[in-house]
Amino acid sequence: MPKGWTMDGYKPWAAAEIEALEEAGAVGYISKQAIGSYRYPKIMDGGAIVPCRVQVYPMIVEKLKRNWKERKERKRQWFSPKSAAKQVAEQDLSDLLATLVKRPRKQPVIQNLLRAG
Repeated sequence: MPKGWTMDGYKPWAAAEIEALEEAGAVGYISKQAIGSYRYPKIMDGGAIVPCRVQVYPMIVEKLKRNWKERKERKRQWFSPKSAAKQVAEQDLSDLLATLVKRPRKQPVIQNLLRAG
């Protein structure tokens, strides 16, 4: 699940789109509406813990790049929403992913994204 800091000069969904490209090499259509959010403690290099709140924006992936910025740091892998909900450590994110298990296309944000894409 790509996540990153807010980026000056970018709307939140545009920053999420950049993160998806940098962290997973994913290119596609991203929603301007979040489907939810979750919190997690980000551990910095020096050991400091920064509480973070992440907005989650759905994306229709059209293409996966073979070469992307963080390809040597990350392993790209696809999961069903049900499996992803079991894999993530953050309970709030797990709960959010679990809402996508049954009829994700019925969610208004995803319906709008599918119409736009």
